Amino acid sequence: MDFLERIGTIQGMLEMLKVPYVGCKVLASSIAMDKVYTKVVVDKTGIKQAKSEYIRRFNDKYIYIDKSFNEKICELNEICEILEKSLKYPMFIKPSNSGSSVGVKKAVNREALEEAIKFASSFDKKILIEQEIRGHEVECAVLGNEEVISSNVGEIKSADEFYDFDSKYKNSESKTIIPAEIPEEKQNEIREKAIKIFKAIDGKGMSRVDFFVEYETNEVYFNEINTIPGFTQISMYPKMIESSGIKYSKLLDKLIELATQK
Repeated sequence: MDFLERIGTIQGMLEMLKVPYVGCKVLASSIAMDKVYTKVVVDKTGIKQAKSEYIRRFNDKYIYIDKSFNEKICELNEICEILEKSLKYPMFIKPSNSGSSVGVKKAVNREALEEAIKFASSFDKKILIEQEIRGHEVECAVLGNEEVISSNVGEIKSADEFYDFDSKYKNSESKTIIPAEIPEEKQNEIREKAIKIFKAIDGKGMSRVDFFVEYETNEVYFNEINTIPGFTQISMYPKMIESSGIKYSKLLDKLIELATQK
């Protein structure tokens, strides 16, 4: 089990030891780490999300879980038939519990879909399949416990086909823009929705909330929430907060203050 898989359990250990810590507590940390259950919670907010399906690996077979959480054991080809009836290509196949886009693949046909499901299941038994949304990939930082503020919106310009692990950490051509190149009213909408999602999962301290703004419709779609975002001085979270008027050193002070308030 690596560090990312421990998110939620580490917070529980610190709670038992009565040690203050920065960031979200047990419930929010656990929910946000699990992409499937994040979608279940965010669905209650009414905020749009990509169409998706949920499957689970079961020995050499797979279990299809419908929207009412009924289960059906299937062969891989049966799973793909179900997915093709529900979703359109391209699809993104993601391990439910994984960070930094590890294990994520894009599928444009049946062969690629089967390979992507096998690949994702090597990282986690739970797998999320989402229909692609073509749009601006944007992010928003949130800060606070009860009184939560949101930052200027940042935009990701991936040098690759999509913003995967290599694009994030190995391709220097990938760029970030703050503020995002989208209309101001959309930025305000994203900021409001970022706070709503953060509160919906019972967030505390900090998070980075990721969205798409669809090219064709200009609609905002929730993507993911990261309760432990990158935190170097060149990472998106502190850069977005700084662009909103809070310098890095002051941000650290504020996060410590919020941790002691909890």
